[in-house]
Amino acid sequence: MPDAFKFELVSPEKLLFSGEVEQVLVPGAEGDLTIMAKHAPLIATLRPGLLEIDFADGKRQRFFARGGFAEVIPAGLTVLAERAVDLDELDPEQLSQEISNAEEDVADLAGEAKDRAQMTLEHLRQVQSALHA
Repeated sequence: MPDAFKFELVSPEKLLFSGEVEQVLVPGAEGDLTIMAKHAPLIATLRPGLLEIDFADGKRQRFFARGGFAEVIPAGLTVLAERAVDLDELDPEQLSQEISNAEEDVADLAGEAKDRAQMTLEHLRQVQSALHA
């Protein structure tokens, strides 16, 4: 059985989670990262996506995280997210509105800004899909 380690998920508004976990799936900008106890130190940027926390008792808690950084140090993992929402608390209507806003951004923007808006739209749709799974 894997060791537990300290994990904190922080957004500008509040501390969303702090506790002992078995592993955390982090949506890194270069790809998903699975962090477990005794992981090598690292700092990674986040892309919009699902952050999943697995507990020793088999339970899982999922968040939608948008932007920020993840830092692994010997004491544990800290994720500083620009925005993070517990999927159990996510309002489907709010998510639908964010998708509509992102669709407008894709239609209105050009160049790199349009590419970033398209990526955000795709990730929002993934979250919406995860809510309906």
